[in-house]
Amino acid sequence: MSDFLLVFRMNPPATQAPPSPEQMQENMKKWMDWIGGITAQNKLVNGGQRLHMEGKVVRANNVVTDGPYVETKEAVGGFTIVRADSLEEATELANGCPILNAPGGSVEVRRIWPIE
Repeated sequence: MSDFLLVFRMNPPATQAPPSPEQMQENMKKWMDWIGGITAQNKLVNGGQRLHMEGKVVRANNVVTDGPYVETKEAVGGFTIVRADSLEEATELANGCPILNAPGGSVEVRRIWPIE
């Protein structure tokens, strides 16, 4: 078994209106159901967290910029860590993620190197 990072990305259209409270509640239920399904399979390592839009990017030579949203249209909205037998299995777990139903939504699946 290996651990995999699922990175939730969004690239919403600039014209997209903010969701209503009812839409937000419905969306949260979809997320909880999806995470609950992974938990029921004993595949959830870390429930993950949503990320704030504000942040900083640190580069070599002490270069610090606002971002990362300043430099990219696509924003990382959150992450979780799952445990799976293969990249294919982790990808299948990600396939049910509610962010895939949002405009510009995607899930990046990456194997985590174990610390030895």
